[in-house]
Formats: sequence, structure tokens, C-alpha cells
Amino acid sequence: MKKNNYLGVIGLGYVGLPLAIEFTNKKQVIAFDVDKNRINQLIKNIDKTGEISKNKLSKINNISFTYKIKDLEKCSIYIITVPTPINKNNKPDLKFIKDAGIMIGKILKKDDLVILESTVYPGLTEEFLIPLLEKNSGLKVNVSFGVGYSPERINPGDTKNTISNITKVTSGSNKKTAKKVNDLYRLIIKKGTHLAPSIKVAEASKIIENVQRDLNISLMNELSFIFNKLKINTNDVLSASKTKWNFLDFKPGLVGGHCIGVDPYYLTHKSKLVGYNPKIILSGRKVNSNMSLHIYKEVKNALRINNIKFKNAKIGVLGITFKENCADTRNSQVIEIIEYLLNNDININVIDPYLDIKSFKNNNIKSKIVVNFNNIDLLIFAVPHKHFLKFSNKKILGFFGKKKPIIFDIKSILNKDYFIKNKTYYWSL
Repeated sequence: MKKNNYLGVIGLGYVGLPLAIEFTNKKQVIAFDVDKNRINQLIKNIDKTGEISKNKLSKINNISFTYKIKDLEKCSIYIITVPTPINKNNKPDLKFIKDAGIMIGKILKKDDLVILESTVYPGLTEEFLIPLLEKNSGLKVNVSFGVGYSPERINPGDTKNTISNITKVTSGSNKKTAKKVNDLYRLIIKKGTHLAPSIKVAEASKIIENVQRDLNISLMNELSFIFNKLKINTNDVLSASKTKWNFLDFKPGLVGGHCIGVDPYYLTHKSKLVGYNPKIILSGRKVNSNMSLHIYKEVKNALRINNIKFKNAKIGVLGITFKENCADTRNSQVIEIIEYLLNNDININVIDPYLDIKSFKNNNIKSKIVVNFNNIDLLIFAVPHKHFLKFSNKKILGFFGKKKPIIFDIKSILNKDYFIKNKTYYWSL
């Protein structure tokens, strides 16, 4: 294998691992992560995220998993796919990009290419990453090396919209680099690429994808508040409204994960730095971030209405990950709901077949994970995993024993008419 055919992927989470695997069809891939346990698991063909099966991993050729920086030195292309979280004050936490930039800078060579895929605010690649690469390499961008930005569009749990089946936005630090970046991704992207005119445009395009979705969901959540007070079922209203050809089909729900609940803060942070204080974006973010507290209060109210003492209540929760059919618990608002309840001495049991219990670090909740419910007072159907969609109506009613069923169907998945007919206290957003 030629030296210039080695490609390094830095960060092997939900974004990096699938990307690394996709490139093995065209390149020799060095897949790097600082987490030694993660690397050792991948060497044994175990992906704790559940996105890549053991059988598929075992058949992958042209890939080496490593936590040793030295192993990356043979690469001529580096793709950074590290997390970009926020801190407790909702400010961008750039630690992982900083560490990756310093690390790559120290091994960067003439004619190398560095591409960032992590979601960032417009300007970060050129204002933050490139100076790190230049300082630690002694090289000059667009003279000795090139830099590109190509935002990830990974959707955990989605087996349809995978890397090769979605359009990939690409960009580069100059025209020559932009073409090189675009040509690289065209090797693996069946759907095609969109070459943006600048890195800033590519960065902005990614971040508003999630801002737009956050705002649309926040509108639906706020409408659900209004309709609940008017004693109108929100899902019934939306079913009627979406018969219009241009009505946007969004639904109320819990917003979690690493993207939608985080990315708006990156954009608003940069916006404030350039002198504009965003209003709509932060307003929508506030609505969505308060959903766990809203549902907790509704649970408390339902128990009161049904004459169940709060501290004696037994509640079952179906699903704890941030979305259906994936193991990702990052920023899961279901966890927040459970913590509100646990702080009030409520007896909680949780079922989630997708949860990776070994890596789940919340010990208070970990002890509440069970395989079945019995004799509960209230059920929170939080995450519609396909495993739960197989439950019959009778099975769900069986969770309550002889008690009057109280069901919180967060995403309006269940047949509400059936449960109401069976004298169920039914609530949904």
C-alpha cells in the first residue's frame, strides 16, 4: 500500500467509526481514539454504540485501530470527528478539537490534508483549528498543507440515511484544497457532494440544519402546552393540519443527543461575539430544554389526580436513550425526568434493551434497570424503540396488575382510544 494512501480518522464515536469503515473500500485506514477501552473493544469487533455489528466489523479489511499517535504518522489525510459539547454554562467546549489539532500538528507533513467533520460555529476551522496546526507543525496552510471542512450528517439508529446514501457538503481552505476534499468524499458518497464556496458556509450550513429542527420541535412543544390546557389532543390537531400540502410534519417531543440540543448554543455564541443577541433561537432552545421539567410536573399532577401518594408511587419507564433504536444517552431528557422523580423518592424501574449498561455511568439509574414491570402505578412510554412497538395493548395494561392504568405516551405512539376505552388515564404531548 502506497504511503499516500493512508487515511487517519481521529475519534471513533457515532461519526468516526462508520466513516472509517466506509473509507476502507478506497484507502488504508488508521482509526484512532484516545479511549484505550474503545480501541480494545473494536479490535475484538465490539462496537458499544450498536451501530456496527460484530459480524460486519470482523469482515472489515484495510483498517487498523489504535490509541498510539505514532501510528498516525504514515497518514497523508487526517479527518477529525471528535465531539464538540457545551459546558455547564452552555458555552462551546473546544477541548477535543484543541487536543486533536495539537496532536495532528505535531505529526503534520508537507502536502498533508486535514479535514474537520465536527459541528462547530462559522469561522472555527480557520480561526481556531488552523492556527493550532500551523503553530505545532511550523508549516503554513495553503502553502505546505491544506484544510477542509465537511460536516457530518450521521443519524444514530438510522439504517437508511447512512454515509454513502446522503449528500455530503464539502469545502476547503482554497480552491485547490476544496477540489481535493470534494474528490476524496466522492470516492465513497453515492448520493453525491455539494461543494460549498467557503469553509464558513459549510460550517454554517451544518449548524442551521439542527437549529431549524430545534425550533420546529420547540414550536410543536409549545403548541402541545396550549392544546393540553384546552383539552385537545395535539396529535389529532397535527393529523388534521398536515393534510395541507405545505404543512411541515414536525411533532412535539424530547430533544436530546449530541446535536440538536447543543448546536444552537454554538451559533448563538458566535452571534454574540459579532454583536447580535439571538432571540428566536434561544427562545426555542429554552422551551425544549425545559421539557423534562414540564413532564415531571405533569406526572406529579397525574398522581395527585388519581389519589396516589407521591412517595409511594411505583413508576415504569420504557426507554432511556435520547432517541429510538440507538444506544446513545447523551443529553437524554428521559434521564432528567427520572432524576427529578428519584429526587422525590419515587420508586422507578427502567427497561431499555438498547442501553449499553456497562458504559452507562449514572449509577443511581443503573440500579433501576430491569427486564420487566409489574404492579406499577404509572407508565412513561418515553422512547419508541422497535422492541417496545411489539408490545401488545394487553401486555402494557398487564404492567399495572389490578390498578387503574396511568399512561404517559410521550410521542403519541400508542392507540389512545383503546386505552381510554379501558379506563386509562392517558396523557401525551
